[in-house]
Amino acid sequence: VQPVESGGGLVQAGGSLRLSCAASGRTFSSYAMGWFRQAPGKEREFVAAINWSGGGTYYADSVKGRFAISRDNAENTVYLQMNSLKPEDTAVYYCAADRNFGAVPSTRENDYDYWGQGTQVTVSS
Repeated sequence: VQPVESGGGLVQAGGSLRLSCAASGRTFSSYAMGWFRQAPGKEREFVAAINWSGGGTYYADSVKGRFAISRDNAENTVYLQMNSLKPEDTAVYYCAADRNFGAVPSTRENDYDYWGQGTQVTVSS
């Protein structure tokens, strides 16, 4: 599974963006998927995750109520809908895959096996 992110860009505060992550491989539905982000000068942090079926999701407190993660296993794609964006959401956003068939997706970076190259999201004030 090789994730490839798209959909980043420049948006004003209060606006919305939808990130997509297309993953190659026939076993996509066996993986939990996560979104992480890294702002300049900061460590990479967890944003959201979804389990293999899409029935379980988890969010960082900083994005809860504003971001929504979803997946389409038929299309091998996971999405991150980002609403009410704030300047502090500015970061490179990474998609990652975790070979985890459990009900609860991991929030730990080290649990994820495959990573995309990232897509830049910039929110202007």
